[in-house]
Amino acid sequence: MGSLHLIVGHRQNQTLSPRLQKAVQLLQMSSLDFSALVRSKLDDNPFLEEDEDAPAYAQADAQSSPITAATNDRELWMMDRHVAGRPTEGSDTSAMDLTPCVITLAMHLTGQLKLMPLSSRDLCITLAIVESLDDDGYLRTSLDEVSEILPLTPPVAPEEMRTGLRLVQSLEPAGVAARSVGECLALQSASIEPVATRQIAQAILEHHLEALASRDVIGLSKALECSLERVESAIASIRRLNPRPGWDFGSTRIDYTVPDVIVAFTQGRWKVQLNPAVIPRIRINEVYEELFNRNRPSARSPMSEHLEDAQWTVRNVKQRFSTILDIAQAIVQKQHLFLQFGAMAMKPLVLKEIAEEVGVHESTVSRVTNNKYMATPQGVFELKHFFSRPMLSASGKACSATAIRELIAEIIAAESLPQPLSDGEITRQLAAQGLVVARRTVTKYRQLMRIDSAEKRRRYA
Repeated sequence: MGSLHLIVGHRQNQTLSPRLQKAVQLLQMSSLDFSALVRSKLDDNPFLEEDEDAPAYAQADAQSSPITAATNDRELWMMDRHVAGRPTEGSDTSAMDLTPCVITLAMHLTGQLKLMPLSSRDLCITLAIVESLDDDGYLRTSLDEVSEILPLTPPVAPEEMRTGLRLVQSLEPAGVAARSVGECLALQSASIEPVATRQIAQAILEHHLEALASRDVIGLSKALECSLERVESAIASIRRLNPRPGWDFGSTRIDYTVPDVIVAFTQGRWKVQLNPAVIPRIRINEVYEELFNRNRPSARSPMSEHLEDAQWTVRNVKQRFSTILDIAQAIVQKQHLFLQFGAMAMKPLVLKEIAEEVGVHESTVSRVTNNKYMATPQGVFELKHFFSRPMLSASGKACSATAIRELIAEIIAAESLPQPLSDGEITRQLAAQGLVVARRTVTKYRQLMRIDSAEKRRRYA
């Protein structure tokens, strides 16, 4: 029978302090999220304040590296660029006057309804339907639910709601207030010409949506008892319809990717600088700090915790952006050919190389390159984009996967439209250029670039 024993032993475990764990989380944040967090600390911590005297930009060391910091020429250029658009002194023009008026889908439809000779009851019903449309222009809410919110006496009958729906569906843009994709396209099919093609298209939309989605031209030809040419003509007409009529209206706001690092080639060198727009300018309020230190209580207090948190936050901001700049500088040193010539010149690069160059752990490089972006002459890229696993060529030299993807895209772009290249033929062309790539790898890269298969490209051609 077994017995219980107590065994005392020593074991070493590596653990992260809560503060270090928090620093790791902050390093992985995007700069916008990090700025929002710092802003909340400014509101909550009395020892923190905005540093209006802080420099407008941070820069890389220009002494020993060909990659130097960009001067403020770019800022001066941006300032000069907008001088012409500023209102002159004494002008009555305000910022609100320069703001464009955004016409939403609801405003567009409401304007049409108010031009119709409708009773106040019918107008109320149709407006309720319009307000229930989503951004795509679809009515996702049932008519019964819409009628429940109408404060009309007597209550709205189902037939009144259906009549109101048909009225809204008759408005422009065609296809609005549909309850499904099939209904949306069917509402627009009246514009298809000639009549024979329109009839086939309407039959497909009404009874054969699944076959349309799978591009089963032969099956549709048999089901509709018409030639392949007529079916393909009808499908082509359907493709020209708009499945999201609401997208032509709404907000003109565009979501931009804000780069963390800006790279430019000036005076014969690649220069790297942090984007000043994403750097929080904070400092510790020296007056509050001195007053607290004079009257610091013997026991630990909430104010002392605030001071420690403020000191840690300021150090973390400096360390975070210093690390981002160092890693971005190392990436540019490795990938300057890509910045100059494009994706075909991308070199193989792994996290370990940058980690050794900067003197940090690979996990730190991984966190820094996550959700961080670099603005370059080739475009804005996530820092992770510059890392590509090596693939050996027939000569034994390493080639990056990014360059191979670009080469595949160029081969497909140069193919004959009536006779597109299969993945196997692309593989053979790569082999002729000394790049040994498996056919399944070509397929994977083609799909990553969202390029259709040879059969679909032939059908589109």
